[in-house]
Amino acid sequence: QVQLVESGGGLVQPGGSLRLSCAASGNIFNIYNMDWYRQAPGKQRELVASLTNSGSTNYADSVKGRFTISRDNAKNTVYLQMNSLKPEDTAVYYCNLDLESGENYFRRYRSTYWGQGTQVTVSS
Repeated sequence: QVQLVESGGGLVQPGGSLRLSCAASGNIFNIYNMDWYRQAPGKQRELVASLTNSGSTNYADSVKGRFTISRDNAKNTVYLQMNSLKPEDTAVYYCNLDLESGENYFRRYRSTYWGQGTQVTVSS
């Protein structure tokens, strides 16, 4: 069974930095896309950053130049480095992984999984 565990959220002042982590565990054979989403109170969940297994990245316009998504394949972990944080970045951040898992290599299947969410609050 695949589990995603997020960490790294917290309270930070405007202009500060945080690094979120999302570690996947279980019988995982391949990870395709790794995404970070966020959802602020009263708003829809939005895609913040994406990273494919070929290394291509994509960012929401609101975070370009401030956030960086990266991955450690050996640890099945995706990171989101957030710099120059603004109050409008306040939200619950979720990772979403598109991956293959299963009982064994010949009984594997592809699906997407969500992390539990981690709160990021940017406030003075």
